[in-house]
Amino acid sequence: MPLGVALIPVIILLLALISLIAVKGPDSVQEWSSHILLGAATVSCLIAVIGYRRPFKALKIGMLKSFKQIIPSFPVLLLIGAVSATWMLSGTVPMLIDYGLKLLNPTMFLFVTCATCAVISVLTGSSWTTIATIGVAFMGIGTVMGYSDGWIAGAIISGAYFGDKVSPLSDTTVLASSSTGVRLFTHIRYLMITSVPAMSLALIAFAVAGFTTTLTDSASATEIEQALESTFNLTPWLLMIPALTVTAIFMRFNTNIVLMVSALAGLAGVYVFQPGIIDRLIEDGHSMSGLGFTMLFTDTAVSTGSEILDPLVATGGMAGMLPTVRLVAAAMVFGGALMGTGMLSVITETFTRKLDSPRLIVGATVGSGLFLNSCTADQYLSIIIGGNLYRRIYNRNRLESRLLSRSLEDSVSVTSVLIPWNSCGVTQSAVLGVSTLVYLPYCFFNILSPLMSLTMAWTGYRIRRLTRAACE
Repeated sequence: MPLGVALIPVIILLLALISLIAVKGPDSVQEWSSHILLGAATVSCLIAVIGYRRPFKALKIGMLKSFKQIIPSFPVLLLIGAVSATWMLSGTVPMLIDYGLKLLNPTMFLFVTCATCAVISVLTGSSWTTIATIGVAFMGIGTVMGYSDGWIAGAIISGAYFGDKVSPLSDTTVLASSSTGVRLFTHIRYLMITSVPAMSLALIAFAVAGFTTTLTDSASATEIEQALESTFNLTPWLLMIPALTVTAIFMRFNTNIVLMVSALAGLAGVYVFQPGIIDRLIEDGHSMSGLGFTMLFTDTAVSTGSEILDPLVATGGMAGMLPTVRLVAAAMVFGGALMGTGMLSVITETFTRKLDSPRLIVGATVGSGLFLNSCTADQYLSIIIGGNLYRRIYNRNRLESRLLSRSLEDSVSVTSVLIPWNSCGVTQSAVLGVSTLVYLPYCFFNILSPLMSLTMAWTGYRIRRLTRAACE
């Protein structure tokens, strides 16, 4: 199959997305239009290979491989919607917002947000859990302080993905090391060479932004605090809900179990700590018997008397995540079609055929990571494909496997959240309520990581060739 034919669906998708953004703006990428664009790209993929006798069995295998990687994320997405709803209605997030407004220095807010999310993500090994819990609280605090959505989301995501990237508890970190045959802590130590400088520069950028941003005056912040306190019962006992979640994480429970425990704890918290919220919901026409179902599965609005707070405390539940699930499913089908038709292998093999220097090889690995993230719409699949694709190339050129594992992490794990139709980009956009293309310019760590990987390859720092005997 010629390279030009293999590139047809990718070019169609990119041109369609650029046109959509130009006409409707960046927020439109997460709307229903994107499902149609991904579907059209999938159809073009199937039409383009009609004359190349690609067996149906190969297409089936590609689809199944894509389904196997992405289907498990669907219950996670739905449970994140439930956690966001119950943590809001129970008063957990409002309490964290209230404490944040009282205790945090507004000027250092972005810096503290990024650093805190990094620490929590290192301890939990999960950027998704970090963003869906403490990240949502920071989003509310920053909005009230007067920061733009892009800056807040960028600080949250930068910190969460740094922690996820270097944590020994992270599934992507384990996958990157195991798929390339590198010991986990060897991989993490080598990863620090690019991750620490990237994170340091990101923290500096957030600190500078805090000193140069015009913030909400203290009188407005006080009014919002009063609105929170008059709407919710803000008691320290609410900290039991996140404490229970952290306990479940450290006990190494399955992600679905952790989120389920967190959602049910939040739901119990609504009944125990927020009788006023229960009364308001019943007054709005919800029945007492079906109230739990309503809070978990459907949208719920609570009036606080503040125009800024009302959108923040409104929840969508599991139903609010359905558009995200549909978009991820459409991206999954597109990725499966690219793999099953053989187009993905044609593209990657064409661009990796003549690599011979560390600079070119690392550059191609980073570029392929971004490309795979765009095509497969899943970071796990991208890491596996990238590892299998480049392992022989690194071995042939006597380069260390840890260089491959680091290059994959620098280009796949942290950039997945920057791609609007990737499962990570879609999820974090939905959870934080900020379009991917709006927060993208402010995700400094995620942008700097692949650039730092290229810089280290260009300078040759800590990159060495193995002896021929070591490669045999």
